[in-house]
Order: sequence, then structure tokens, then C-alpha cells
Amino acid sequence: MIKAVIIVAGGSGTRMQSSIPKQFLLLRNRPILMHTIDRFVGYDANVQVILVLPEVEIGRWEQLCSEYGFTTSHSVAIGGETRFHSVKNGLALVAKGSLIAIHDGVRPLVSADVIARCFDSAAHGKATVPVVTAVDSLREVTTSGNKALNRSSIRLVQTPQVFPYDMLMDSYQQEFTPLFTDDASVVEAKGYDISLVEGNVENIKITNPIDLLVADRVYDAIR
Repeated sequence: MIKAVIIVAGGSGTRMQSSIPKQFLLLRNRPILMHTIDRFVGYDANVQVILVLPEVEIGRWEQLCSEYGFTTSHSVAIGGETRFHSVKNGLALVAKGSLIAIHDGVRPLVSADVIARCFDSAAHGKATVPVVTAVDSLREVTTSGNKALNRSSIRLVQTPQVFPYDMLMDSYQQEFTPLFTDDASVVEAKGYDISLVEGNVENIKITNPIDLLVADRVYDAIR
């Protein structure tokens, strides 16, 4: 089946304490975003790569590609007001009938095994999300206080989230709501069930300075 990945890279550098958007910060002497793209191309050289960037950052990305000799084939879509709108813009470029992965641009440590599990599950018609088990104690904050949660029933959500073409296109016909925090929540709101597969714990979302240090230390362990 045709496979596509929409890589959403609309972050800023605020929490990274940087004036450079976090997707362009360097990991092992290359921009994070290039590592992320390489993970999918390494899994399948024929995957259609669609990169969604803020319009004001497209020129910077093109300059980085030239500077680092990054020639991997990909298309660029303009980001929207929210992640929902950015993904919708990316969907306009996807080949009809594809299995579609949506991935965070600042998750450069996803393993090939996880990508394969997600696509294999979606190939059976399932909306697929990689997850890892919560290891910390958890508390839910309510209007009246807070309470402990049973962590054995909690899973932490990662990307790529992978869906059959018709399912995802149908789901993205909905009107946006702030309750859409990821693509699974969009699909679930349309009435589809979500299937979970095992993620890899190293597949962190690089958000804070310490995340970049961790990514550098575990980089060589990812296969």
C-alpha cells in the first residue's frame, strides 16, 4: 500500500529558551527535523513525506536544506492556526488511498519497529496510536481539589498515529474544537475506535533543553 507521513513542525523555541524554532535546533550537528524525516525514509524509502511548516519558516527550512545538503524528497505545506488546521493542509497533498501517518517534527527518536507496527495495524483498517506505560504516580486536578489516578490503566500517547485514508479524510471534515489535542481525538470524535500498539520510551517530544540532552545520549540506541 502507498504510505505517507505528515510531519507537523509548527513549534517555537520559547520553552527551549531559544530564538530558533525547536525543530531547527541541532541534534548531532544536524537540525532535529532532518533526523525525524530520516527515520521514516529509513523505514521505507518510498514513503511520501509531507512537511507542514509555518509560512514564515519555509524560507529558513530551504536555507537549512541547502546548507546541510539535505536532498531527501519531500513536499511542504503551510501550517494553519492550530495543529488540526495544519494537518488538514497537509492532507491536501496526500496521495489518494494512502495509509497516513501523522508525526511530531520534534520526535526524532521513533524507532523503525514502532513505525512498522503502526503502519501494519493501520493496514488492517485500524486507527493506530503508539503508547507507553506511565511509570510516574499521577494525580488529576479537579475543580474541588485533586485525586490519585490508577497509573496501571493510563497510557502515554506518542506519534506517529497512523490511519487509513478514508477514515482520516472523513474525520477531518469535522469542525474544529479545542478538545482535539491529537489526530486520534479527531478520529475518535467521528465515532471510530482507536487501537493501541507499543511505542518506544526513547521517542520523546523535544520540548525543553533537557530533552535535547537526553536525545543526544540515547540517539545511538535507536534502531
